[in-house]
Amino acid sequence: MKDLKNTKAPVTTVTFNRNEFDSKTDNIYEAISITAKRAIQINSEIKKELLEKLEEFATYSDSLEEVFENKEQIEVSKFYEKLPKPHALAILEWLEDKIYYRNTEKDGE
Repeated sequence: MKDLKNTKAPVTTVTFNRNEFDSKTDNIYEAISITAKRAIQINSEIKKELLEKLEEFATYSDSLEEVFENKEQIEVSKFYEKLPKPHALAILEWLEDKIYYRNTEKDGE
């Protein structure tokens, strides 16, 4: 996974030029489908990374009443909450030509 701290992806909602967004495929639905699939991949990568980091701080207890507040765990969670959403990261990758894609229907001709 690339460095998430230094990404230029927006944290809030941004409007993109539709013509720029679908210029590579000439089909808005295909462009959305490609970025949606990439967003799912990014989300899985971030989730895996987060769970690995939280596992480092995990404390296991037999009692349900005992709740341990771990400052490091809270800081890690806050960091991931402030990151741009996976769809924003995917759109940025798409606009910067960092997503490889191919249309198997067109390739077969």
